[in-house]
Amino acid sequence: MLFQQTLEHAVPAGTMLFEQGEIPSFQFVVVSGTVQLFGRSQDGREVLIEVVRAPDLLIPAAVMNNSPYLMQGRVPEPTRFLLIPADAFRDAVDRDRQLANAVLATIAEQFRRMVRQTKNLKLRSAAERVGCYILVLSERQGTPDRAILPYEKHMIASELGMTRESFSRALKALAKAGIVVTGQEVVIHDRARLAEIALPDPMIDPPYPDENGPRMLALIERLRGKDILTV
Repeated sequence: MLFQQTLEHAVPAGTMLFEQGEIPSFQFVVVSGTVQLFGRSQDGREVLIEVVRAPDLLIPAAVMNNSPYLMQGRVPEPTRFLLIPADAFRDAVDRDRQLANAVLATIAEQFRRMVRQTKNLKLRSAAERVGCYILVLSERQGTPDRAILPYEKHMIASELGMTRESFSRALKALAKAGIVVTGQEVVIHDRARLAEIALPDPMIDPPYPDENGPRMLALIERLRGKDILTV
């Protein structure tokens, strides 16, 4: 019954998926692309909290608790989802032990990701945060000698808990490690020197590939293997 109610949905860049405070209507499964999660204060100030990358469940804690989203979800690039009605998803988790284990493991991994982010913000200087961000990004992109910044610098600065000006100063400070920034491209001339300054830490920096990736891919294949409506 769950699989029969699942929709496959593609959205263009710039789509807003939900506002903070909304009750989830669907469990979003991110098949491809990314989702940016923003927090907004009462006075309208906004920060980028996290970027969710495929494959992953989008805020399953809110769906399972039938609770309001604490963040707003936006799509910065063309992205595909599987959409499962929230009520049907909760019922299926109650009935299906395999699905329940997958959801529990995903929520646990997302909690660990948030702890890593908190440690990154509280234990590192601005230059260390930016340096490790570049190292992780280059590894994820498969180009150890360079990294392409995925979105605007002020958005990356917000994600790293700093202002646009602080981000620019950190990039200049890292120039002594041999990085050269041209537009959205960061060339890494001396990766070892950059690591000496940034001090990457496996207890903070996310592993690559994502530990939860194979589990989520298996779940997506189970869902996509059925007759899914495409919208």
